[in-house]
Amino acid sequence: MPEEILINFTPQETRVAVMHQGVAQELHIERTASLGIVGNIYLGKVVRILPGMQSAFIDVGLERTAFLHVADIWLPRHSERGERGEKGERDRDGDGARPIERILTEGQSLVVQVIKDPIGTKGARLSTQISIAGRMLVYLPQEKHIGVSQRIEDEQEREQLRERLTRLVPADENGGFIVRTMAESATDEELANDIEYLRKTWRGIKEQSLRVAPPSLLYQELSLSQRVLRDFVNPETSSIVIDSRENFQKLREFAEQYTPTVLPLLEHYTGERPLFDLHGVEEEIQKALARRVDLKSGGYLIIDQTEAMTTIDVNTGGFVGVRNFDDTIFKTNLEAAQTIARQLRLRNLGGIIIVDFIDMENTEHRDAVLAEFNKALARDHTKMTVNGFTALGLVEMTRKRTRESLAHVLCEPCPTCGGRGEVKTARTVCYEILRELLREARQFNAREYRILAAPPVIDLYLDEESQSLAMLSDFIGKAISLQAEASYTQEQYDIVLM
Repeated sequence: MPEEILINFTPQETRVAVMHQGVAQELHIERTASLGIVGNIYLGKVVRILPGMQSAFIDVGLERTAFLHVADIWLPRHSERGERGEKGERDRDGDGARPIERILTEGQSLVVQVIKDPIGTKGARLSTQISIAGRMLVYLPQEKHIGVSQRIEDEQEREQLRERLTRLVPADENGGFIVRTMAESATDEELANDIEYLRKTWRGIKEQSLRVAPPSLLYQELSLSQRVLRDFVNPETSSIVIDSRENFQKLREFAEQYTPTVLPLLEHYTGERPLFDLHGVEEEIQKALARRVDLKSGGYLIIDQTEAMTTIDVNTGGFVGVRNFDDTIFKTNLEAAQTIARQLRLRNLGGIIIVDFIDMENTEHRDAVLAEFNKALARDHTKMTVNGFTALGLVEMTRKRTRESLAHVLCEPCPTCGGRGEVKTARTVCYEILRELLREARQFNAREYRILAAPPVIDLYLDEESQSLAMLSDFIGKAISLQAEASYTQEQYDIVLM
């Protein structure tokens, strides 16, 4: 199925939508004021070692110190390392079990790479194993190994690519490579150019690390629009539409130098109507921020994102099956499986995810829903693990989190409810004020007390709770006056001593 990539530029931010069959499947936003730093390489300084956590805090010049776990410290291996995917996890064996306090010392300078952006209150996560991504290859300067992306499944093709690269890489040179999926149709010349570009980049990083003092940025990852040309394009991509003439020219120049095969896909959009409006992406962004997602069948999802995990609840809503209730549940769950997979990509939800499909008694139905879910998730490029149904009928899964979710990029906790998603009722606030008045009266000897609160709270004092207010006034022996403040939120109030 053809895939279209839309790139919307403004001076403040770059937005990318990956469209499949005319529907947005992924959204990526990069703001000039807060660029992502995954892939950046720094010369850092070890500021604190925590033996109990087998971790260290590293100053790389960011707002918060970054975090390095012992498992992400690269140590020379004597044995051949296992093969891994393009962004795969490192093997852990032999020397990897050494305690961190025997590997690092406080004050030490260290070349590190960001593998996870700062999220919420957590600092960036680092690795000392450097990997530099090119168009066709990923360069591993500390290793002597040639691997092939696990997404290339044909064993014969994998072996041919490995042999071709082995011929192109001199045996006496350091550094290893991972062949990316883009290299499947690459010529030897293109592979050789990628090798030279990556080696040249690494030489520059090494030379700079010897000249500067920590903390210093040694290498900055490409911008979002450049990463689109390097990482997002695949055999299904039919076009990359760009709505800025200046940036269209810049991307053409970048493609000519680094990704020439992508050049024919670049298109400059000159229409009057905004690009994202034309393709319905603005509407999709608004929907992706909502808690409720409606299904075409009449069912719906409720998505709750918390600090610990994301929960997704599936409901039948107004959907009534044509045959029986089991059939209704099965059809709703099948549709939900596809929608959930898309919502995970669209919202960039990561970490632990719990999906509560509607209970199914039929084992075949459960197996079919799980198979459909796995099939829908296969389009996702992010690493994930999916477990089957638990004893409680829940599906547990994890999706690797490398950057902020869409909601965290575009939203902040509500100042009225503090992120709870609900506010105290006017009556709850009304009683809270009465208790506070009693406390104030015991501490201060005022002539009169004035309540400043939101109109719904004041309305209660004038009507249903007027007797409660009068009783308190008699009890404390002081006059109580009321003042409605339209600018106050429902939970906000003040008591003024007159």
